[in-house]
Amino acid sequence: MRGVKGLPKALAVLSFVVFTGLNATPGFAQVTAFKQSIAESAAKDSDLAAFYREAGYEPVWTGKGNKPRERRKALFAALENASYHGLSESRYKIDQLKAQLKAAKTTRDLGKVEVELSKTFLKYARDIQTGMLTPKRVDQNIVRKVPYRDRQAYLANFVKSSPRSYIKSLTPNTPEYTRLMKEKMRLEKLLGKGGYGDVVKSSKLEPGATGAAVVQLRNRLIKMGFLKRSSTQSYDSNIQKAVQQFQLAHGLNPDGVAGKGTIAEINKSVETRLQSVLVALERERWTNMPGGRGKRHVLVNLTDYSAVIMDNGKETFRTRTVIGATKSDRVSPEFSDTMEHMVINPTWNVPRSIATKEYLPMLQKNPNAVSHLRLIDRSGRTVSRADTDFTQFTKANFPFDIKQPPSRSNALGLVKFMFPNRYNIYLHDTPAKNLFSRETRAYSHGCIRLHKPFEFAYTLLSKQTSDPKGVFHGHLETGREKQVDLVKHVPVHIIYRTAFTKAKGPMQFRRDIYGRDAKIWKALANEGVVLRAVRS
Repeated sequence: MRGVKGLPKALAVLSFVVFTGLNATPGFAQVTAFKQSIAESAAKDSDLAAFYREAGYEPVWTGKGNKPRERRKALFAALENASYHGLSESRYKIDQLKAQLKAAKTTRDLGKVEVELSKTFLKYARDIQTGMLTPKRVDQNIVRKVPYRDRQAYLANFVKSSPRSYIKSLTPNTPEYTRLMKEKMRLEKLLGKGGYGDVVKSSKLEPGATGAAVVQLRNRLIKMGFLKRSSTQSYDSNIQKAVQQFQLAHGLNPDGVAGKGTIAEINKSVETRLQSVLVALERERWTNMPGGRGKRHVLVNLTDYSAVIMDNGKETFRTRTVIGATKSDRVSPEFSDTMEHMVINPTWNVPRSIATKEYLPMLQKNPNAVSHLRLIDRSGRTVSRADTDFTQFTKANFPFDIKQPPSRSNALGLVKFMFPNRYNIYLHDTPAKNLFSRETRAYSHGCIRLHKPFEFAYTLLSKQTSDPKGVFHGHLETGREKQVDLVKHVPVHIIYRTAFTKAKGPMQFRRDIYGRDAKIWKALANEGVVLRAVRS
């Protein structure tokens, strides 16, 4: 019998037996050996084993005809193009897989390569749709639940679909992912042309300055796209405007002066920016939810110090934030949850970690310390400080709750926004308004402080009342604690993006304040992700 063109001999034999309907004992033995081989090869992967069992051990990749051929072709095309999406081609062992397919000499060999092809397909499908890395393994404060899809469903849907179309559909279909991909390609071309050029060799440059450092600044701004081509050697008004635009795109104070912080950002290389974009692509895959982020949702980007309310893909409200300090026990975690209510005139129930680490030592030195706080025993009674020896307590046996009653000086301010979660993180007002004028705003114990909490509340309430401001202030003016439920709960997404896009305008970059993206890039590089320089 002649082999089927382009297929291993074992596949040709199996195809002849299966599709001509021969039931001779040798052919039956070959089919049985093939199916047995699939069952054995898939046994350690419960999802694969279940899929093939339900499919009667019929081949997906190694059968006869155009469909299996098109499936293989589509898979290998996707694998060989993995680096286009910032994935690792080496992760899929493409050459090894092709060699195994070509070397299959028996139906048992073919059964093994059938399963290897499915394993590789499942790995790629999950990688491109929801990311290569497991977030919490990279950093313990990335506690996001990645929306993984059912692995059996990947294969079941694939065999019922056009192979190329199905694989293409796995890519995140969000405007952010599309714009990040565009920026990735732009930076790869810049890298191929040598990057941004010479770094700026100066600690500070101001309008009116001249010399070599100004030329270096000018040239980098031109290559970054913030300045039109120019031959000026002085820090003129055009350079000042370009610096301001650069500062706005990098979360810096837009004063038009190239100070130490601005020059440090201007001197960052194309490679560094490309790494940030590749990390952002991986992060976008982690948040690739089947139904999206929600028609209305709150988006808190920690690196941008911002909280935004989005309605149908458009920003309807934005405010500055203060986030967790950079100490390991104060950083703000990343996760998604659902906002259920707000509390007006809230009581601050001091977290035990703060009570025992910060306030207990103060009380041991002076029982009247932090007198604005109430100590409550297990019966709910206020504790008399004069009758209490605080030196007898430790962090482990401290028996009291500490509370701060509602007031304008309350640590939570006059309103908090609750999305109950195990991390005790929420959004809230604060009496410390001075912090919002700072460029870097990482000062809290982990919760997110809002610069304009009242306006934030009005926007949330606008969906359930015609007079959101009146309703809010009606409760506020009583001075009493009041829970106001949101009729429709609102998804909250706390993210961390050092590279992100806007529908219009330049790419946005922010500092890696917690060092998380550096960890992610290292993990991606360990998996084989590389920077590509595209030379046209």
